[in-house]
Amino acid sequence: MSLRHPLLLSTALALALAAPLSQAAKDDRGRPLNLVFDREGAIDKVKQRSEFNGNVIMTKGSMELRADRMDVQETSDGYYQAYANGTSAKQVHFRQDRDTPGERIEGRADQIEYDTRTETIRLVGNAEARVMQGDQLKQALSGATLNYDNRTERLIVETGAGSPHPSGRGRVVLMPRNSASEPPPASSAPLPLRPSINLAPRQSPQQ
Repeated sequence: MSLRHPLLLSTALALALAAPLSQAAKDDRGRPLNLVFDREGAIDKVKQRSEFNGNVIMTKGSMELRADRMDVQETSDGYYQAYANGTSAKQVHFRQDRDTPGERIEGRADQIEYDTRTETIRLVGNAEARVMQGDQLKQALSGATLNYDNRTERLIVETGAGSPHPSGRGRVVLMPRNSASEPPPASSAPLPLRPSINLAPRQSPQQ
C-alpha cells in the first residue's frame, strides 16, 4: 500500500505560490537550454538522449538546475525532459526568478524532473522549496514530493515515505504579507535634550 497522499493546495494558497512562478516560467519559456559540466558528456542522436556528469548546471532563462548528474531526453515534438539526479547527502538544487523584482523561488530534493513542454517541475525525495524576497523568507513548503504546474497554477505536496518530516508529514509555512515592508517600531528610549542657541536668559524685573 502506498504511503504517499497528495495534498492539493488550492484557492488563495495556490494563487499565492503558483501564479508568480507561472509568470516567471512564461518569460523563460522561449529561451534555449544551456548546460555546463566538469566531466564527460554523451549525446545519442538516435535515442535523442544526452547524459552529463560532474557539477552539471542547466539554465533556461532565469531557471537554474544544479546536479552531479543530469539526463536530458528530447521528445518527438521537440521538447525536452531533464532528469537531475542526486542523493539525500548531495541533493539537486533548483531556483528561478519570479515576476516581482527581487523575488525568487528555490528548491532542493534528491531528484528533480523538469519538462519544457508542460512547464512542470517535480521535486522528488526530501523535497523542500521556499519563496524569497531578497533575504526575507515569504513562504516555505516541504514533503516527500513537490509538484509545480505552472500552466494550471496548481501546487501539489505529496506526503509519505521520502518526506523530511517524521511520519511522512508535509509542511507549509506562510509568512505575514507585510512582514518585509512594515516600518520598524518606534524606539521607546527618551529623546536627548539639547540646549537651544535661540533662547536668551530670562531677566528678572527691576525693582
